Amino acid sequence: MPERRTVALVTLGCARNEVDSEELAGRLEADGWQLVEDAEAADVAVVNTCGFVEAAKKDSVDALLEANDLKAQGRTQAVVAVGCMAERYGKELAEALPEADGVLGFDDYADISDRLQTILGGGIHASHTPHDRRKLLPISPAERQDSAVALPGHAQEPAAAPADLPDGLAPASGPRAPLRRRLGTSPVASVKLASGCDRRCSFCAIPSFRGSFISRRPSDVLQETRWLAGQGVKEIMLVSENNTSYGKDLGDIRLLETLLPELAEVDGIERVRVSYLQPAEMRPGLIDVLTSTPKVAPYFDLSFQHSAPGVLRAMRRFGDTDRFLGLLEQIRAKAPEAGVRSNFIVGFPGESEADVAELERFLTGARLDAIGVFGYSDEDGTEAAGYEGKLPEEEVAERLARVSRLAEELVSQRADERVGETVEVLVESVDEEEGAVGRAAHQAPETDGQILFTSGADLTPGRMVVAKVVGTEGVDLVAEPLHLIEEAGR
Repeated sequence: MPERRTVALVTLGCARNEVDSEELAGRLEADGWQLVEDAEAADVAVVNTCGFVEAAKKDSVDALLEANDLKAQGRTQAVVAVGCMAERYGKELAEALPEADGVLGFDDYADISDRLQTILGGGIHASHTPHDRRKLLPISPAERQDSAVALPGHAQEPAAAPADLPDGLAPASGPRAPLRRRLGTSPVASVKLASGCDRRCSFCAIPSFRGSFISRRPSDVLQETRWLAGQGVKEIMLVSENNTSYGKDLGDIRLLETLLPELAEVDGIERVRVSYLQPAEMRPGLIDVLTSTPKVAPYFDLSFQHSAPGVLRAMRRFGDTDRFLGLLEQIRAKAPEAGVRSNFIVGFPGESEADVAELERFLTGARLDAIGVFGYSDEDGTEAAGYEGKLPEEEVAERLARVSRLAEELVSQRADERVGETVEVLVESVDEEEGAVGRAAHQAPETDGQILFTSGADLTPGRMVVAKVVGTEGVDLVAEPLHLIEEAGR
């Protein structure tokens, strides 16, 4: 019997990429590949790249070069690029980075095993040719569900799939079962709610390489959540480019409001979190469900981007400072403890000093738990790249530093406001040196702060703990454990 070939998946970028990597892992293991953690121990290193902003693209290139170095040092025989950067640039990336043995696009995911076998065997698979993926789906959202377009993270096995898949691989039961292999042991996992985006923000290239918006069916989301719960997952985070649009192509824009309570009732799941919400699409019913449903985190990852009306119009977005503050008032009237985070772009073409002052006014009044600030830079193929009124790089850098300092001060103040609160914390890790670490409902993985426990006694990863916030360390909260939450008694 031939030796099983080994593959390592190196994932960069956002939680959506993490889901895509686990789909690739599921496909590869189902076809007989052995998954290993370290690229240096693998026959093939597959780097799932990010193509969103310059810093992320640089990280992706660095990861590919690092994996290529392993070819000269160890057993690694091939380095293959997948993911957003590979999809976005394709042949251009292959020419600029000849160290990569293959550059595969989303359309290659269904045949990932064959592609890697070809590359390992010394064959050449033509590098992906980029195209605008928005043109692959019908303009009408209602006509998209039956389109045969590759949608990473939506993978399903047909009902007739083999039942004897390897341990840990999502089983094929039912007509739309998930195909996924967990690559870690965290009690938190992301679930794709949808893919693509129909918005046309002038600074964003994501729709061109992720495509138009298409929802996953509720039954698929539920089935995958049940499978994850069986794998020991306690918290799921629903991810997509725009969760507030969920269901519009299924005939019900309020579908998320009915799906969330069902997800919260899945045995074993202790918390459901929703990310990537558009302020202009928030509606009272969704706010109600997010703030009042047991086990659904009152957490609002709102994509404000700016608050000066002129800048927002140039971005092809909607709103202003007072409307955004009004939205936050609505949320906190129903859940005073609700967590809110957002990202902002400074130095956008045409942005004035008055616009920056307006953004600072919003930030000061918003009381956000986490704030990301980015300096504007042109993105290939975006409308804003052709705008006049570009600011000098040094001015963008100065505004970035200025607003970042304010943001750091404000999130620290917001953390101080939470001292004395009683919070439910999901324990994520327990380490002899660092102690026990977890997250409360207002803290999402990676992007927000975390809970540092004063004591780790009786705490284990995956347990829910009631704790009292007794101090802060910057954006992080220090909390004293009070008691464990018994799952059966919730």
